[in-house]
Amino acid sequence: MNVCEIEAIDVHAHYGTYHREGDNWELANRFMSSGPDVVVERARMANTCLTIVSPFRALMPRLHGDPVGGNEEAERVVTEYPELRQWVVIDPLCPETYIQAERILQQPTCAGIKIHPEEHGYPIKEHGRTIFQFAAKHQAIMLTHTGGENSLPEEFVPFADDFPEVRLILAHIGCTIDNDLGHQVRAVQQSKHGNMFADTSSAQSILPGLIEWAVKEIGPERILYGSDTPVYFAPMHRTRINQAEIDDADKKRILRDNAVTLFKMTI
Repeated sequence: MNVCEIEAIDVHAHYGTYHREGDNWELANRFMSSGPDVVVERARMANTCLTIVSPFRALMPRLHGDPVGGNEEAERVVTEYPELRQWVVIDPLCPETYIQAERILQQPTCAGIKIHPEEHGYPIKEHGRTIFQFAAKHQAIMLTHTGGENSLPEEFVPFADDFPEVRLILAHIGCTIDNDLGHQVRAVQQSKHGNMFADTSSAQSILPGLIEWAVKEIGPERILYGSDTPVYFAPMHRTRINQAEIDDADKKRILRDNAVTLFKMTI
């Protein structure tokens, strides 16, 4: 098997203008921003056939994003780029996003629900039950940011256990506020129903051994390829999996097969 020839599926991406406020963010904001055309171009460079995106507009600036406008925009954008699918963003502090999601989740171009407790500014402990109830009603797949004080991976486990209909992807293996790189992996281990997964989109994934350790701990079936592009350079994340010290069959599961199974894709 030539791993480089596998057409990957990127389950964690964005497009639009990255906006972090504060001193010295001008260059970083510019470098981490791009339109959907650039996301698709870099995906092609990484031999990625499908990328699931949410717009930065729906998330940023922190506490001041426009999830309603972002969802409307993304619904249009993904129809213009066959290689893109949409995460519809739910912000529990913005009830209109639930109404939007009721409709957008029915579209064939929508892959599921995206939540971001850090950017929207709410503790998952307080709002998780309402979000999961909604996702369970639609038997939706959900991607969540994890690793911040509002989104500690272990705090999602009780909700995932109570709502086994929801398939939950914990973003950013290794993302942490306390230097403990194992939060996402341990949360997946703790879940009762096998409905929790983790993605590779963290900058920490470049650490030697982290992806390999995650595979040993939870198995390749519970790990999905994500790049967090354009925050990171998608071909770099692809190369990290291509060159990981794991079996080629496990690389194929992470890059493609797990997403095909989870999302019931026919590509």
